Amino acid sequence: MIGAAGVAAAALICLDPGHGTPPAIGRQLEPIGPGSRVMKIKDGGGAHGEAAVALAIANRTRAVLLARGYRVAMTRTGPTIHLRDGNGNIARAKFCNRRHAALMIRIHADGSAYRSLHGVSTLVPAWHSGWTDDVYAPSVRAGFALQKAVVSATGAPDRGIVKRSDLTGFNWADVPVTLVETGFLTNPTDWRLLHTASYQQRVALGLANGVRAFVRR
Repeated sequence: MIGAAGVAAAALICLDPGHGTPPAIGRQLEPIGPGSRVMKIKDGGGAHGEAAVALAIANRTRAVLLARGYRVAMTRTGPTIHLRDGNGNIARAKFCNRRHAALMIRIHADGSAYRSLHGVSTLVPAWHSGWTDDVYAPSVRAGFALQKAVVSATGAPDRGIVKRSDLTGFNWADVPVTLVETGFLTNPTDWRLLHTASYQQRVALGLANGVRAFVRR
């Protein structure tokens, strides 16, 4: 029987810090799913400051996962993304697909016109034949594991699991995939926390704990 350390060593986790696409490229369009005529912008830019926050959390998550024996790949390690297949969400998914990741975690922070909204939510793929049917069940399991662990580690309000059919990065993924909204940058309290090293570390620990729960299962 493979022990916990062996399971961790065998698992590659793909971290995708959201955004960081150069504006000229981000405004380009790409198909929302394989063979689809529906086109979607590559990167809308996200909430103000989201790219930097997502990268900071991803770097901390990477450090925790490596310390626990996992292998880690990141779609970007600097302010802007530069991938072999381009710089949109298709390219991000393909990056993780090629590495046969045990799990792809897309790290984001939310924004809203309603500044009172705050807390953590996790997005998972909706079921779609030919697009997400192969990754739907494990993605949902991973989403619940990550949501529970991040809420536990941070004490943030639990905004639950949201199934999405309109996310290109989900529809092109051939590995289990989730997107964690780590808080609202439009909420003053969440904004302050998400820019604090200690809170970023708590989010990172939550994500790593969620990975452990998912991979063990």
